[in-house]
Amino acid sequence: MYGEGPAVCLGSDIDTDLIIAGRYLRTKDRRIWSEHVFEDLDPTLAERIRGAVIVAGRNMGCGSSREQAVIALREAGVVGVVAPSFARIFFRNAINVGLPVIEADIPCVEGAFVRFDLDEGWVEVNGQRRPAAPLSRRMVEILRAGGLVPYWRSRR
Repeated sequence: MYGEGPAVCLGSDIDTDLIIAGRYLRTKDRRIWSEHVFEDLDPTLAERIRGAVIVAGRNMGCGSSREQAVIALREAGVVGVVAPSFARIFFRNAINVGLPVIEADIPCVEGAFVRFDLDEGWVEVNGQRRPAAPLSRRMVEILRAGGLVPYWRSRR
């Protein structure tokens, strides 16, 4: 599984409340979530993350276990998220909804070209390749299927 896009740099300890504020969870309209993603962190981020790879610091996705945070990122057009570590529930929610998450410690320069390959286990920033923590074969299959529900449907 492969992805690429410009880097959008975030810091460490980005919690799910910063990804999508609780005030937007009264609706199930995913378009609303994608329009307001990261609004309390930086109101311009929602328009900059379509087609981008988010490069975050440690503990990405900490806080509440809300699945809506990962869905908001996917619906906003994020290609993948690279971070040295993820909150466990956020990581698994991302796999389950089909959003690639890559554990790697890479330098981030806003707008730098980022590529990743989950099958081979690497991330590249402006041509500098670094190893990424491998995902299990099953996790890659789930991502490739578009998430856990499409994965199970395809196995019927």
